[in-house]
Amino acid sequence: MSSITRRKALGVAAGAAGAVAGLTAAGAAGAAAPLAAAPAGGSAPASFDETYLGRRIKGGPAHGGGHHGGHHGGGYTVTIDGEELHVMQNADGTWISVISHYEPVATPKAAARAAVLELRGATLVPLTLV
Repeated sequence: MSSITRRKALGVAAGAAGAVAGLTAAGAAGAAAPLAAAPAGGSAPASFDETYLGRRIKGGPAHGGGHHGGHHGGGYTVTIDGEELHVMQNADGTWISVISHYEPVATPKAAARAAVLELRGATLVPLTLV
């Protein structure tokens, strides 16, 4: 398995963000289901398991603590086709992922859906944090 550098990760994320921005500007975003609404009253995000645009997305509370049971994602895990999508909750309650870092969304489910859109069929490659 090849190692990914920050430069490669940022390049892929920037290219994907530009592609999504172009799709949104062209009005193609209406073809996909809406991303999601914010949870009411600051409650914990609901678990989900669905197929979105042909990709299996799942999310729920993280088990076992560690890196993702701590500050990242508030103890919440998201996967796309079985590969972990690193998510994090911002101070204002919005969520971001390693794929859509500069476009906060209301829920982890919305972050997973946004990542699927930005991946445009590409495989989510595991990110090794050093």
